[in-house]
Amino acid sequence: MRKLLLLSMLCCWSLFAFAQSTRSGRVVDDRGDPIPGASILKLGSSVGTVSDLDGNFTISAVEGDRLQVSFIGFTSQVITIGSQTQLRITLADELTSLNEVVVVGYGTSTKKELTGAISQVDGESITAMNMPRVDQALQGKIAGVTITTNSGAPGATSNIRIRGLSTFGDNDPLILVDGIIFDAAGLNSLNPNDIESVNVLKDGTAGIYGVRAANGVILIETKKGSKNTRASVDFSAWRGVQEAERKLNLLNATEYAILKNEAFAAGGLPRPFANTQLGRGTDWQAEVFQTAPIEEYNLTITGGSEKTSYSIGGSYFGQQGIVGGPRSNFERYNARLNFTTALAPKVTLTSVLLYTHEQASGIPQGGIGSVLFNTINAYPTEPVRIGDRFSFLEDVQDIINPLAQIENTFNETYVNKIVGKEEVAYKINDYFSLNGRAGYNFALVDTRVFNPLVWYGPGKFANTARNENLDPVLVDIGGIQIERGASAFESRNSFLDYNLEAFLNYDQQLTALHRVKGTAGVSYFGNRSMGLNGVGFNIPNNDPAFAAISANQAPGGFLNNAGSFRARQRLLSAFVRGEYDYKRRYMFSAILRRDGSSNFGPNNRFGYFPAVSGAWVISDEGFFGTGGPIDFLKLRTSFGISGNDQIGLFRFRGLMDGLARYVFDDLIVNGAAVGTFSNPDLRWETTYQTNFGLDFTLLRNVDFTANYFIKETRDLLFQPAVSALLGSYGPGGFPPVINAGNVMNRGLELEIGWATQRSSGLNFRVDYNITFLTNRVTSVPEGLDFIPGAAFGVGGNIATRFQEGFPIGYFVGFKTDGIWQSQEEIAASPVVQPGARPGDLRFVDVNGDGRIAFGDESDLTFLGSPIPDYIMGLNLSMDFKGFDFSANIYAAIGQDIIRNYERQQPFANQMAYNVNRWTGPGTTNEFPRLTTGPTRNTVFSDFFVEDGSFARLRNVTLGYTLPEAVSGKVGVRALRVYVAANNLITLTRYMGFDPDVGAPNPLFAGVDNGIFPQARVLMGGVNFRF
Repeated sequence: MRKLLLLSMLCCWSLFAFAQSTRSGRVVDDRGDPIPGASILKLGSSVGTVSDLDGNFTISAVEGDRLQVSFIGFTSQVITIGSQTQLRITLADELTSLNEVVVVGYGTSTKKELTGAISQVDGESITAMNMPRVDQALQGKIAGVTITTNSGAPGATSNIRIRGLSTFGDNDPLILVDGIIFDAAGLNSLNPNDIESVNVLKDGTAGIYGVRAANGVILIETKKGSKNTRASVDFSAWRGVQEAERKLNLLNATEYAILKNEAFAAGGLPRPFANTQLGRGTDWQAEVFQTAPIEEYNLTITGGSEKTSYSIGGSYFGQQGIVGGPRSNFERYNARLNFTTALAPKVTLTSVLLYTHEQASGIPQGGIGSVLFNTINAYPTEPVRIGDRFSFLEDVQDIINPLAQIENTFNETYVNKIVGKEEVAYKINDYFSLNGRAGYNFALVDTRVFNPLVWYGPGKFANTARNENLDPVLVDIGGIQIERGASAFESRNSFLDYNLEAFLNYDQQLTALHRVKGTAGVSYFGNRSMGLNGVGFNIPNNDPAFAAISANQAPGGFLNNAGSFRARQRLLSAFVRGEYDYKRRYMFSAILRRDGSSNFGPNNRFGYFPAVSGAWVISDEGFFGTGGPIDFLKLRTSFGISGNDQIGLFRFRGLMDGLARYVFDDLIVNGAAVGTFSNPDLRWETTYQTNFGLDFTLLRNVDFTANYFIKETRDLLFQPAVSALLGSYGPGGFPPVINAGNVMNRGLELEIGWATQRSSGLNFRVDYNITFLTNRVTSVPEGLDFIPGAAFGVGGNIATRFQEGFPIGYFVGFKTDGIWQSQEEIAASPVVQPGARPGDLRFVDVNGDGRIAFGDESDLTFLGSPIPDYIMGLNLSMDFKGFDFSANIYAAIGQDIIRNYERQQPFANQMAYNVNRWTGPGTTNEFPRLTTGPTRNTVFSDFFVEDGSFARLRNVTLGYTLPEAVSGKVGVRALRVYVAANNLITLTRYMGFDPDVGAPNPLFAGVDNGIFPQARVLMGGVNFRF
């Protein structure tokens, strides 16, 4: 009996011991989905197993044993066995890029869960560029985003275009900084060093922002603090010198004299130069262009406690122009506060406050009368100064001494801007949260311009004095009676944008397989603006110190153009978004927004903007398998409708004009007339966009994204020309705005990134993006063949158009086919070209009627487009044992540019290509003869159109971070020094200053009137962390 009892006890003990040494468990991912085939190994032994199709496993282990759990594509995990017998092990996705948080509008998502076309740029890559403006730092960073420069002058703005040009009106995207609306020009006030991230919504999913989303949406988040972190102080400073990267190849004095003698002789005029051996003469570009300083200083303090986080920043940026020096200057002072605190266990308050002070001055630029236009055309045989005065360049009426012009340019603009947001977030429970926010953007802009009484030479004056009858008053200057006097212009404008928003977010994992998310909210946006302005005449002593309208000395105290404005705009919106996720493998999203805008009349004030999108993670399917080169593969598609209401205020109303004048009994009488016709049926500009996308990760460190899109904009907001006989062009009057015209954009975007980390400590990353784009006008307003754009030269041909079947702003003119070599060739030609002589451009008979028609459009044809065939960006970065290197390259290929900065006057200087002009049969078939006589060589043709393709090394940086053991000795946690260069090299065949030619109006894009070029910057800097 005892033996039987002992045997039973031993058996029970054995069973108990077996039970205690066997552990069961399940391996899942961070969404709770099972991971089959995961390896579970007991460390220090050969015991191991793998999970089954449901992620379940059983292994022999006792308390204290350590299990290593791993699976390809997930971060390995080591756990220590406790008293539990049932284990649940969650492995994190090793593809960390898929888990990066992306801001999607009224919420966030991860890259893996995205169903729309959204690109993200982190703040570190923006700061590393050391660019003065955010838009400059983004160029070449994002596929589908084209950024062109209006000017390289300090404080100038750029044009941001997402997926092409959609209208001949406002093509700017909606920009929100911490949820507060900024206009594109307002980005100037933002310090790039304050940015945490930039997210760009490019497809129909941007419809969550409705009427403002037709041109895409840019969401900018500023830097925030972190809870439970000690205070950290970061200080950075850099200073550099700017110089002109490129100059025009112009004639020197000897070449100029020889060619002018030849041209005058060909025109039957006496030769102006008896001696042509004049050396190089005056290099006006060398006189005007100069090296100029640029600098920036930043201070940031971040930290947080258990309930509070904060980030405080301040900065200064200063830049002088490479043309104009102190007369072309921009300074910006920034202060920032981002503060988050827990008011209660479920209530969080976030406060954002941004303050900017700007002061700027500028020189005349962009076309006839600008400093660079005068610089290009000033003849090199004239010295800069004659005695104690500037030279007059009196042989050319429309050109003045550019250095005298700079010296007599006085203008100042001061901007004070305060941007703020208060947001309260209430977490109702684990599934619901409620957010309410109030934001504002206030700017006060003061401008002062002083126009002194200046005599630039015979017939070249500036400004006009007036009497009480508004007639010019003769003023004596050096014994010469002229109708001139100094004037001062002043304006003060204020702008206030404010928005109130409330939205409810829902997020629940219903089961291990089903997840539902939703957002519903309302939004109110308002804008108030007002301003005063006036011009005072006969300023005392011709002195800028008296440059105020209060110093007005005009008879009777007359103030010209004195006026004011006051305007208001409102937008009321409601929106809803629903998202469904099955097994984190199939994702679907739907959006609906309703907007009501005060820019439209009651007939079409409200609009609905829906969008749907979906995604399929193919790599999570069982049939896809594991262990192959592709780690992640997802397909996406979306369709959405968005709107555009950017037409100005109250354009649907009929307005009276109070500046009209009438004649009664030979007397001029002020009165009122119809200024603008009403159009109560005016409606939204509507964009329909379809997107097909592909995301995949290859070999664990190569990320690839592709998007193909079709973007059609209908019912363009258009202001047609109306006959003056109808009264619409009375003083200050405008024709009505109507809906007319459609535009289609199609494109392909590719983004690829590769990163590697070596055991030697070398880290390397390459990011490349390329965008192919075609743009076509698919219809024009009824009754019009085309809408004219920019003119070539002075009163010349209209060179650009909006016309069906062509890109927006395409170039139209005469096509050439070489040079007429002899009179016999002209006589034998089957095509009659009126006025043709040997050495002239030979034009193509496009319509085949045997005659070149200069008086009509029958021989005009397509000459080019300002829209590139494709743009691309290449970003390189690496670091090794404290050293870091980065480079950024941007390229635009296939764009064309009109060379519109050459003045066709007898004494104006010319480009050096004229040295190779035609001088007799067989000398050239490219450059025409020179003459002062009548010729058709100056009409707009492809002779003035160039390939503007270029590739530019935007930034290159080399830095070194001292070892912490070294920097710590001087009380610094981190210390980095670096040297860098911006716009170091540009590869292009274009003759002009800068092939990066932009314009706010798409019908003027690609027309180079002598653009202020972007400067090459050489700099050095230091970063401290305390």
